[in-house]
Formats: sequence, structure tokens, C-alpha cells
Amino acid sequence: MKRRKKLIIAILLVILFGLLTLIAGALFIGPDLTQGEMNVLVLASDKYEQPNGGVDMAFLIHLENGSLVNYTPVYPGGLSHPTKSAPGNLGGKMMFHDCLWNGVEEGMQNAKEIVESRLGMRVDAVVIVYDEGLDKIIDAIRPLYVDGKVSNLSAANIIRENDGYNGYPGSGNVQGNMSRADAVMVLVKALANATKDPAKKNTMIKVAMDQYSKGNIVMTPAGAFTRLLATKGFESMF
Repeated sequence: MKRRKKLIIAILLVILFGLLTLIAGALFIGPDLTQGEMNVLVLASDKYEQPNGGVDMAFLIHLENGSLVNYTPVYPGGLSHPTKSAPGNLGGKMMFHDCLWNGVEEGMQNAKEIVESRLGMRVDAVVIVYDEGLDKIIDAIRPLYVDGKVSNLSAANIIRENDGYNGYPGSGNVQGNMSRADAVMVLVKALANATKDPAKKNTMIKVAMDQYSKGNIVMTPAGAFTRLLATKGFESMF
């Protein structure tokens, strides 16, 4: 169980470590995630599903003095903003899935407010990982082994083939039997295993930096993450 808890942030930490040189000027801006109990909200988003991407899954990563304690899967379905109306032509309250609609910066604040109000959990920092950015990282290190077998699928399809969720139109042929959270973990485990190869790890870092510069990986506040890694060190997080 301890290793399973760590897998979900393995690829995230590879990404952040590579970004140290890119955003070094922000090292000491934002909350210090190395002190006390801190929560990092990670949003997995389909970039082109709707304006600025739809949030398909989220995880709240719990840290104590910069070390991982556990994580909480956050399913967007049914979670709404306490005060804001739905964006665009959508009706009712703003749903978690649609929180990025009006812009990334505003969207990350929306996500924070939804999780804090609906789940009663404090959020100290937010990260968006778009599927496009993740696909670029995966493509750069193929062949990717998923459960010991080579997979040529995209990040979203790797998750979908394991996801047992059948609550959306056209999903009648879904064969997966996992929860959305466990299906994401299958992908994260494959990426974490890939980092054991130094060459692949270096490639992942370089591609992640490029994807950060292109807006496919977004963090707020940026300095909070870089400060965490600068203080704790990359390997200490595993």
C-alpha cells in the first residue's frame, strides 16, 4: 500500500524536478509545502473537451513536512461550486468538471473552492496536467509497458480501457472493471517504472519542461512546488 500511495505523484515529481531550472526565480514564492500539513490538488484534464479543458479526475495529495502521507481520489461527478453559476450555456451551478471553462488561473481557484467547500479539505496548491502534455511525454519514451505489455494507446485510452465507468453515452462496450482512480494508477505505475531507466527519465524531464512552457502543465503557485523539491530533494520523495 505504501508504494501504491507514492505512484500517483511519481510522474508529477519528475516533471517538477525538471522545471527547477526553468522557473528558478520563483523558488521562494508561495506557501512552503515542506512545513506542516499541506495538500496539493492535481487535476487531470482533457484539454480540448471544452474551453480550457474538462476535469475528468483529480487527486488531493497530502504532505507532512514535505513527505507524502497519502492521497484522496476526487471524482468530479456531482461536485459543484458553492456560489458560481455554470459557465457558457450550461445551466445550474458550476460543476467541478467545468471549472476551467473561463480561464486556467480562475479555473484552478474554482477547483480549490469546490474541493474546500464540498469536501471540507484545505487546498494549498493546484496542478493541472493536460492529457496532451502527458501524451507528448509518453510518446517520447515509447515503447511504454503497461502491466508488462507494450501499449500504443494514448494516456486517455490507457485509462479508458481499464475504467469500468458506464455512465456516459456510447460507453456500452467498456470492458474495464476498475474505478477511475485505479485506472489512472495503472498509467501512473507504467510511467513510474519508466523513470527507472536514466535515459528515459532524462527524456521525460526535457519533454515535460517543453510542455510546461507550452501550457500543458500548469501550477499555482509555481514557487511552492519548486521550493518543495529544492528543499527536500527529488529522491527523498520516493
